[in-house]
Amino acid sequence: MIKKSISLICLVAIVFSGLFTLNAQEDSDDYTMWEDIMLTPDNTKLKVLQDNMRKHNATYHKDGAFKAIVYNIASGPNAGNIIWEMGPMKYSHNDTRPGEGGHDADWRDNVMPYIKKIQTIEYWTADKKLNNTSMLDGDNSKYPIYFVRYYEVADGPSPGVNLFFERISKTVKALEGVNPWGVYYNQFRQGDLGRHIATFGFYKNWAEFDKDLEWVETFNKVNGENSWQNQQDLYQANFKNTWDEIWVYNAHMSGN
Repeated sequence: MIKKSISLICLVAIVFSGLFTLNAQEDSDDYTMWEDIMLTPDNTKLKVLQDNMRKHNATYHKDGAFKAIVYNIASGPNAGNIIWEMGPMKYSHNDTRPGEGGHDADWRDNVMPYIKKIQTIEYWTADKKLNNTSMLDGDNSKYPIYFVRYYEVADGPSPGVNLFFERISKTVKALEGVNPWGVYYNQFRQGDLGRHIATFGFYKNWAEFDKDLEWVETFNKVNGENSWQNQQDLYQANFKNTWDEIWVYNAHMSGN
């Protein structure tokens, strides 16, 4: 038995960046994508920012492809920042995104003055084959805590990356209980940021991190005897850096 909090270090898995060409949308419209903007707030004006962003999102980003959700980053190297996320969407939605009718002026005058820095603007697509997210219905209050793991893939050929994440997906789907988990690919290169792959575990509360999972036992059962040890070798050969973050849903700033 392994604690879920420890298991997730290996459980949270997949999302390719522009370094890899798993870009299904190049050949099909069958893809799901989100725009994520990481913002550093001015904490001396946090109450004003919270209220103004709530009004902005409730007015211009209430539903559909332009629906916006805000998360607080609660741990990791980006702790203290917030994520403003829009979607699910497609690239074509950027051609009709809110702009006129007061949107841009409201963002400029009522949100940006209380932001110290825009850190990143990224587009992430989901891996529908590997994801275990069918139980998610768009209500973020049901699973308000996200365990995010970023992967930086090693330079040069990395033939074991696909197998690494396929095994994790197979194991997640075989675990007892409900285990929402998603794989997302960064669509554009990030240079030294190394944010090539990000994976998400979705949690109802913090207490779920204390639950035991038979992770190694299940992994070997569904992937073959001693496959767990081989998985560690794949990890060493294919990735040069990983780090974790916890995101917490901010219902107020999301306009809900």
